Amino acid sequence: MKAILDTGPWVALIDKSESKHDICVQWLKNFSGKLYSTESVLTEVLYLLNFSVKAQTAAIDFVLKSVVEIIPSSVESMKKVKILIKKYSDLPMDYADATIVCLAMDTGIYNIITLDQKDFNIYRFKKKQSFVIMP
Repeated sequence: MKAILDTGPWVALIDKSESKHDICVQWLKNFSGKLYSTESVLTEVLYLLNFSVKAQTAAIDFVLKSVVEIIPSSVESMKKVKILIKKYSDLPMDYADATIVCLAMDTGIYNIITLDQKDFNIYRFKKKQSFVIMP
C-alpha cells in the first residue's frame, strides 16, 4: 500500500506527549507499504517539534532511513497548488495540505495519513474522488 503522510501523525509519532501518539505508533507498526510526503509537510513537522534537536533529528531520520520519501515540488505542481488554495479558500486550505492534495493528484495515491479528517473529508481529487483517511 502507498500512502501520503500529513503533519499531525508525523508529529504524533515522534512526540510522546501528543494525544494521538499511541494510535499513530500502533498504526505505523501495522502498516506495510511506502509512505510519501512533501517538503512543506516536513517543514511544518520540524516547526511543531518546537526546536527540540532530538525530536527534529528524529523527524529527519524518517526521511534518511527511508520511512518517508519526500517528493519535491515542481513548477507544474506549484501551479496546481495555487489553483487548489484558491479553490478551497473558504476553508481555507493551507499550503502543506495543498501540496498533499497535489501529490495525490500527481501520483494517484488516495490514502492519506492525517489527523485532520475535517478538511481531508472535503478535499477531492480526480473527478471528485474522496480520500481514504487513516489511521
